[in-house]
Formats: sequence, structure tokens, C-alpha cells
Amino acid sequence: MYNKMSLNFLSLSENEAFARNVIAMFSLSINPTLNEISDVKTAVSEAVTNAIVHGYPDTVGSIDVEAEIQDDILHIIIRDYGVGINNVEEVLEPFYTTKPEEERSGMGFTIMKNFMDKVTVESKINKGTIVKMTKTFKK
Repeated sequence: MYNKMSLNFLSLSENEAFARNVIAMFSLSINPTLNEISDVKTAVSEAVTNAIVHGYPDTVGSIDVEAEIQDDILHIIIRDYGVGINNVEEVLEPFYTTKPEEERSGMGFTIMKNFMDKVTVESKINKGTIVKMTKTFKK
């Protein structure tokens, strides 16, 4: 089986739930378990929230979400065009946050890594960030 979808939305907090639910619905054709759907929804939620909060801290911008199903594997790409990440390796560390005054836990990427099979992050200053995630569904 092969399928693909994409969406684009503004970096508004109310769009986090929209993106999470669209990806969950798209994934239904793989016949996931409730736990697998929950994992995907949580990972997408974390990635989109990062794009909203960190990618566009002082403005509203554009976020793209793409998903592709190949057999029993779900590939997700979440892209913003915001401020970018200065040191990707640093932000991938558990508990690291650039916004401690907002009581951010610094666990977003750690959560994504725990719920997905593979997570990669690419970023360029003032060009944005791309988060790629993959999950294989059990048959």
C-alpha cells in the first residue's frame, strides 16, 4: 500500500490539535493499535508545538506537514520556516530548553524519539527546521 498527504497551516496553537488529528486519521489505513496511534499523535503534537513556540517566537508563520505510508511504515515531515536552531545536538539532549521562563520541560525531542522508530532534525538559522519521523506499525 502507498499513500501520501500534505497540509499547510499557520503557526497558531489551535492548529497543533488539527495536525495531530489529521495524521492520526491518515494513519488508520495501516490498521494501527490504539497505542500506536497515541504514539504518533504525541510525537506530531510535540513537533508541531516546537515549530509554533520555537520556530516563530514573535510572529505567525507557516508550517508544512507531510505524511507518507509505504506498506506498514509511516513517514512524517514537519517543517517550519522560522528562526532555526543554532545547535541541533544541544536541543536533542533531554531537559534542554531555550525557554525555561515559560516552564518548558525540554523533553519534546526525547518524547518524539521514544514514541517513533526514527527521528532526525535538520535546521538552518533564519531558514527553519525540518523534523523527520518514521514509525513501523506491527502487523
